[in-house]
Amino acid sequence: MLRAKRPACPRSRRTKSPHPCQNGPRNMTRAFLPGILAMAAIVVASNILVQFLILDGLLTWGAFTYPLAFLVTDVMNRVYGAEAARRVVFAGFVTGVICSLIGSQIVLQGDGYTYAAVPLRIAVASGSAFLIAQLTDVAVFNRFRGGRWWRAPLVSTLIGSALDTALFFTIAFSASITLFGPDADTAVNWAWEAVPFMNKGAPMPLWVTLAFADWLVKLSLALIALVPFRVIVQRLAPARATA
Repeated sequence: MLRAKRPACPRSRRTKSPHPCQNGPRNMTRAFLPGILAMAAIVVASNILVQFLILDGLLTWGAFTYPLAFLVTDVMNRVYGAEAARRVVFAGFVTGVICSLIGSQIVLQGDGYTYAAVPLRIAVASGSAFLIAQLTDVAVFNRFRGGRWWRAPLVSTLIGSALDTALFFTIAFSASITLFGPDADTAVNWAWEAVPFMNKGAPMPLWVTLAFADWLVKLSLALIALVPFRVIVQRLAPARATA
């Protein structure tokens, strides 16, 4: 009696990206777990640290932790392939949604007002920007996978981080977006105050300065992250080859 052959695990010839099912479901889960845990930790830490302002209110500590999400995504993409990177991204997205739900139920008090720790617009902006920017990072990385080792992580992170900054600050704070309603707008209208750009230039809405400063940090960290990216990939790749 003839038995049907088990379908071979698909592998992309075009990108030569390693497919995670080559090692079986159990090994796949074990391999992805460090990346998933790292992404979840970064998202949780960023949601907490974003509440603490530094440099005269130009930045928050979260600006220095969140860009590490791109490092995790790129490492997973290089070592395990695009599908593994997407799984890690979705894990981070779910973690962020949970953090936002918890934060929306926490009521803070100050200056005679009560307000949610995570306003609606910021919650929507955070989740939308994260998911779109990270998935874009995965796609761009895969497009440049075959070039020099630094090109894919650098180009993908620069594009992804710029997209993340533009989406988050526009959705969260721009006065031109009114679809969330007056109550949601009131919760973030502090960012509409006209202040000197970067504390020195022409008056602009505060959120524009915050966005630009945030992007500068991401740009700097994109270059610095090439070092740990190279080190981590060199350590993980041989281990995966012998697994």
